[in-house]
Amino acid sequence: MSYKVLLHKRLQPFSWLGSALAQERAQNRYCQAESFYKMSIDSSGVVTSDWRAELPTLAARLVVLREPISQDVRPLVELLSLADACRFGLDEPVNDHLVQQFIARARHDRTTGLGFTFVVTIGPAGTVSGLVQVRQLDPSFETGEWECMLAPSSRGTGVFLETARLVGSFAFDAVGAHRLESRVLLQNGRANGALRKLGAVQEGVLRRSLRRGGLYVDQVLWSLLKEDWGLHWLSTGSRVH
Repeated sequence: MSYKVLLHKRLQPFSWLGSALAQERAQNRYCQAESFYKMSIDSSGVVTSDWRAELPTLAARLVVLREPISQDVRPLVELLSLADACRFGLDEPVNDHLVQQFIARARHDRTTGLGFTFVVTIGPAGTVSGLVQVRQLDPSFETGEWECMLAPSSRGTGVFLETARLVGSFAFDAVGAHRLESRVLLQNGRANGALRKLGAVQEGVLRRSLRRGGLYVDQVLWSLLKEDWGLHWLSTGSRVH
């Protein structure tokens, strides 16, 4: 559907206006809307949200995903201090100052289109229970790499699969990615099994590709493609906080 058809549908309420002044106002509204749609249509002709301006809050049955804020520092320090925590590009030791810098960098990367970061919250109180980040691997963000970390209490509860479906749908839809990659420790059977359940394809083992505790360990490289996402799609047209 072309943006002009979309504009026609959006501006139908103006069709009854008869006065010259009202028609002029409608025409101005049309021009403004036309400019907006031209800016928000990607090369495939699909209208996408401007996630660089503000990251939406994504919600499903178990989780709510939102951009990290300064009030998340303490729970994120606890999460990232776990022995098996993903690093998200952070150097040890994890402390309040380092996490504050991480939150600021996540916002900067989002505004510049380099990536986006969500905290995973659960329950009525919105308890921070995880962190997920997607970073571009090419200038057009057709390929991204994602990393996800959950608190032990949320593992094996369905929180990961729901989080992954929200993030994947958002990346393939609003961001316009075509391929998502993930690197998981070979010995992390739970995470590897969850990615397999999600439909990811194991492309190989990256031998001694990550240093942990003075030792080099193997990682499994997984990939997900937009055309393979199938039934995993979830609506990500949620409210913007």
